[in-house]
Amino acid sequence: MKRFLIGISGGTGSGKTTVALNIKEKIGEEILILDMDSYYKDHSNIPFDERLKINYDHPDAFDIPLLKEHIQNLIDGKEIKKPIYSFVEYVRLKEYEIIKPQRIIILEGIFALFYEELRNLMDIKIYVDTDPDIRLIRRILRDTKERGRTLDSVIKQYTEVVRPMHIQFVEPTKRFADIIIPEGGFNIVAVDIVVSKVRDLFKE
Repeated sequence: MKRFLIGISGGTGSGKTTVALNIKEKIGEEILILDMDSYYKDHSNIPFDERLKINYDHPDAFDIPLLKEHIQNLIDGKEIKKPIYSFVEYVRLKEYEIIKPQRIIILEGIFALFYEELRNLMDIKIYVDTDPDIRLIRRILRDTKERGRTLDSVIKQYTEVVRPMHIQFVEPTKRFADIIIPEGGFNIVAVDIVVSKVRDLFKE
């Protein structure tokens, strides 16, 4: 059985996960969503204070060899042991999650379209394009509620690191996209177009 890979990229808080979930809801259970955030490099070998200084919004922050290996295994019909990453301690936990392959694999993350070796595996490449102010608000809500950050720390990180990295590395990947979705998962027409294309893949 042939399996297909869809890449969904876009800035922080753009709505990548919402797009992926909407596609899965409309298609059914034959879709697996793989989040890039699980594949941050492990820094458990350095002190916590040093981990705080690492730029987690840079392409070098991700363990791409492991991610590529796992994606290829899923495409080949093999299950993987997906890492579990702690955004409180900035380390990869010893536990892992067993993920079984599905017909459609969705890789979502800010750098999903950045790495050529990953793009070469993709059948559909999507960029979710959302206004910066909306993305910032979503980032604040997520990091304060889910990741234990303070408002001041989130804003400081956004202005000093996240925004410059987005402009330098994330925004330019828009040119690799087959489909650009403005306003993320709330763009029902665009999501329906993607769903139609995915259903066409099922027929192959």
